Amino acid sequence: MKISDLEEKARRIRQQVLETALTGGKGHVPPAMSWVDIGVALYHGGVLRHRPDEPSWAQRDRFLLSKGHGCLTLYALLADRGFFPQAELETFVQEGSRLAGHPDPEIPGVEMISGSLGHGLGIGAGLALGARYDAEAWRVFTLLGDGECHEGSVWEAATFAGHHGLSNLIAIVDRNGLCSTDFTENVVGLEPVADRWRVLGWDVLEIDGHDLAGLVETLGRLDARMADRPLVIIAHTTKGRGVSFMEGSPLWHHRMPRGDEIARARAELAGRV
Repeated sequence: MKISDLEEKARRIRQQVLETALTGGKGHVPPAMSWVDIGVALYHGGVLRHRPDEPSWAQRDRFLLSKGHGCLTLYALLADRGFFPQAELETFVQEGSRLAGHPDPEIPGVEMISGSLGHGLGIGAGLALGARYDAEAWRVFTLLGDGECHEGSVWEAATFAGHHGLSNLIAIVDRNGLCSTDFTENVVGLEPVADRWRVLGWDVLEIDGHDLAGLVETLGRLDARMADRPLVIIAHTTKGRGVSFMEGSPLWHHRMPRGDEIARARAELAGRV
């Protein structure tokens, strides 16, 4: 897809995130909005090897959404790719629905249960090590929130992966600067976050997480990467991206728009503002 087409896709995915949350009456909208462009680059930019009509294809790349509360974007992407019908998004968090508030492997295209934070990188490291032992060529991509990086288990997994030189493991940190109630640096400072990964044996790239051309170029070069170390991509993003009154605000992790806020959010995402 052309970059302009990917940008339009990202806009529509953000619209779908909002509408799915409004239909369900709940959901973490801003944490989902921040990684939309990353997700579009992975699923529509020719990066992830996957087969929507064969979700368990053995040679697929594994994508793990460690920040499971951002699942509205994952659901929108999977439906858009054809892993399950688009209409199923209307059942989000309804009784009997597969689409719960955190993802589950019962959903085609979902590799792990996530929501209790801090586990995705450890699972990803285990998968990557297993792939190496089995001489498999598939890769493991794990998306983490930066607030999630306050968890000690993240750094245990990072130490393990660096020690074993898991070059088939790619971590992407959604670095929007916010956790559930405050700015990350007010809670437990993460900076210098790039140096933390380097000292544990990781290669580090930093990128604008909303620059689709840059994301596609960077992620598209991974197959040609000659390395014996895991890679972390620190993607600088804006929480709530696309809706001005949600952007960068610590008030909007859990909140749902109400009243006039809904019309304003829809207008901004439609490009009418």
